Amino acid sequence: MTLSLPLPASPLPAPTAPIAPASSEAPGAPEAAGPAPLWPASARTLPSGGVAVGGVPLAELADRFGTPAYVLDEDEVRTRARAWRAALPDAGIAYAGKAFLCRAMVRWIDEEGLDLDVCSAGELDLAVHAGFPTERVVLHGNAKSPADLRAALRLGVGRIVLDGTGEIARLAALVPDGTRQRVLLRVVPGVAAGAHAAVRTGVEGQKFGIPVAGGAAEEAVARVLGQPRLDLVGLHCHLGSQITSAGPYAVAVRRLVELLSRLRDRHGVTFPELGLGGGFGIAYRPGDPAVDPAAYADRVTTELALRCAHAELPVPRLTVEPGRWIAGPAGVALYRVLAVKSTGGRTFVSVDGGMSDNPRPALYGARYTVHLANRSSPAPARTVTVVGRHCEAGDILAEDAPLPADLRPGDLLAVPASGAYHLSMASAYNQVGRPPVAAVSGGRARLLVRRETPEDLRSRDVGE
Repeated sequence: MTLSLPLPASPLPAPTAPIAPASSEAPGAPEAAGPAPLWPASARTLPSGGVAVGGVPLAELADRFGTPAYVLDEDEVRTRARAWRAALPDAGIAYAGKAFLCRAMVRWIDEEGLDLDVCSAGELDLAVHAGFPTERVVLHGNAKSPADLRAALRLGVGRIVLDGTGEIARLAALVPDGTRQRVLLRVVPGVAAGAHAAVRTGVEGQKFGIPVAGGAAEEAVARVLGQPRLDLVGLHCHLGSQITSAGPYAVAVRRLVELLSRLRDRHGVTFPELGLGGGFGIAYRPGDPAVDPAAYADRVTTELALRCAHAELPVPRLTVEPGRWIAGPAGVALYRVLAVKSTGGRTFVSVDGGMSDNPRPALYGARYTVHLANRSSPAPARTVTVVGRHCEAGDILAEDAPLPADLRPGDLLAVPASGAYHLSMASAYNQVGRPPVAAVSGGRARLLVRRETPEDLRSRDVGE
């Protein structure tokens, strides 16, 4: 399913940073979708030159909720969840909550029939309080605490993904007598994929999983099978993040089916599930490729069926974990311009947010699109660096951003593709509270997460 941005609501001159779909495909990525949208499908250019999302002008949202703020298009979230369900109707689709989670998001995911992937007792607690069925929850994590495991067992989490050999006996000891906990074993297939070295988790030499190479994964399976309180239902892997081609997943399928064949021959067992994780890439700038669920499903399910037939294995039920792909393009971040400064041959546009609400540029060198969202401008574009308010030279939100030369304090800037790994990774650096989240749908807006206040921050300081 390809999501594309609609045309502006009125015939206007092209804005400096146009709201438009990205170009079709990146060279060498035939499974990537095209075009890859940067904005929610509801985004429109208004006669004033401003931008509306979900039928609500972004300028109105900025006035109502303040800035910085996140805007989340509920209909976009639901449409994207349905795209994965339609592409893989017989698979397990688990939304990766680490991308963005709040009670409303949990409810939307539940109503769309997706499972939920959590990484801590905190995320699990939020899901439970939002009423999500715990039998449809998967718990991940390379270093689950005893509290994490006890909470998962007490609340009846459907699957726990074992990440290392030390976790096997630790979990088994906590499982109550007379019961069995369903588990998956996370293995490392030796497939390098992902946009940055820090997020490539399918290769050896990083903290996640148990390597397939060298037989370590086979030995771990034997240990799990030796625990009567653990019910091993399958293997799991995760290759990385911002992967824009189905090719690496197909390679992982081949290597995991080979492992399943060896396990069948060695232990006489077959498993009903195979988890391929997530990491599906989205567009952040015009021309970026993105994964298309239908193309991914066709490539991966064909590969899985072919390899299992060759190995004379039953085809396991596939599970995938889209997070960023569902939440990212549904979100827009809003900022007010505070200052415009030219120095050293560069123009800096300072805004009222920064690395505390979007650490990705500082962590990974992530690059974003920035758009003037409150008015049109006849001024020519100039290349600027959009920087945050924090006391760090690396507090940069966007480099080489083309914005109108008449940009001034008070203008509103919008950053699309901001729905994932923004609030979930936000901090209170410099005692700046985390921004609110507002949902839009059908011309109406409502607050989902309120702004963090100085009182909130002080309440955690218990004094001497």
